[in-house]
Amino acid sequence: MRTLTLALSLVLFASLQARAELVERSVRPEMRPAETAVQGSLKTVALNAKIRPIARPVVVQKERAVTPEAILAATSNAGFKRWISGFRKRALSAGISPAAFDRAFRSVQYDAKVIERDRNQSEFTKTIWEYLDSAASEKRIANGKAALAAHADKLNAIEAKYGVDKEVVVAVWGLESAYGEFRGDTPIVSALATLSYDGRRGRFFESQLIAALKILQAGDTTPENMTGSWAGAMGHTQFIPTSYLAYAVDFTGDGRRDIWADDPSDALASTAAYLGRFGWQKDVPWGVEVVLPDGFDYGLASRKITKSPADWAARGVLSADGKPVPNHGAGSILLPAGARGAAFMVFKNFAVIERYNAADAYVIGVGHLSDRIGGAGPIKASWPREDRALTFKERQQMQRLLTAAGFNTRGVDGKIGPNSVKAIKGFQRSAGMIPDGYPSLNLLNRLKN
Repeated sequence: MRTLTLALSLVLFASLQARAELVERSVRPEMRPAETAVQGSLKTVALNAKIRPIARPVVVQKERAVTPEAILAATSNAGFKRWISGFRKRALSAGISPAAFDRAFRSVQYDAKVIERDRNQSEFTKTIWEYLDSAASEKRIANGKAALAAHADKLNAIEAKYGVDKEVVVAVWGLESAYGEFRGDTPIVSALATLSYDGRRGRFFESQLIAALKILQAGDTTPENMTGSWAGAMGHTQFIPTSYLAYAVDFTGDGRRDIWADDPSDALASTAAYLGRFGWQKDVPWGVEVVLPDGFDYGLASRKITKSPADWAARGVLSADGKPVPNHGAGSILLPAGARGAAFMVFKNFAVIERYNAADAYVIGVGHLSDRIGGAGPIKASWPREDRALTFKERQQMQRLLTAAGFNTRGVDGKIGPNSVKAIKGFQRSAGMIPDGYPSLNLLNRLKN
């Protein structure tokens, strides 16, 4: 089982703090180390999302003569100037025309606030129930139903074309930008250039910057309209540039893949195209809440172990209403809060949503929000709300104590990955505890004593 440690975070990219000023008003959890997440601190807000179906045309600025020398003269940071000169050569070698580069970099400035956000990573995390309280709040559910109704025709057409349930597309929209309300207003080229020059993951961000320049060169938008998060995610559903190039679509047929416009058509269709590309199965749930029997073997609660719903039923695993889970294909058991919280049987569509954001909490958030938008009820099981998430330092302490007790976590990085989960389960068995692999405060106290 992959244990959740929840702080905010994009799909596929850099640092615990990234994806956006806008995402500070939305919700994204910490991603697994392999995907490395992205964003700023979680803030719960009232999401009075406004549905804005009228497209705002791209504003084409009148071209003015611009030279590389003029670009450098406008930039105050000397090191940044040198980096731009070197990067220009690399960009041209990657197929960016001199005119496209100079147009994109005309107003580029080093943005110290971007670096501050990238490096200001909180050590605190959110529990799964705190995350879901915001991800599937009553306000977000109501706004999702309103969005579903307001854009019914286009969502039905998108569902028919890409085979992805419209409720899931709307749920992604809701978590990424509060249904388009908070898309971010940071100039993407400046942000990515700053991160490429002075960031901790320069190579990654430079690849995103090259992709952004290709988008501009293709004419999908202008540098002025290419805005989004301080970490480079863009539009209603927060595509990073490389994902945009690979999966964005022109659903409106106007010749541009405009995920920035007030009309969300291209953004929603691009999200559906993305999920469809990775194997979404229409009318099949992402997961189902289940109840585990007394004496359940918690060693079976692992994404690596899959069984048919009938096999799980034979072991006493039933849906929350006490019935066998219908046959949705092979499923595995997920315990995001350990043995004391809700349990889920998750299917292939869970893994598809993971391609958008690899954090289990995000997937559950999208899945549960989509269910609620579609009319389903809340999660039935209770959560251990008297508990709290461990801080980064406490997770490091837990790893040290586990290793000292003979249960090697293979490192002290504050991230509860597979090695740490295995070590936790080993200690829990030795201490007569339920071996659910969950890094609780109670477990830490047991280790201390």
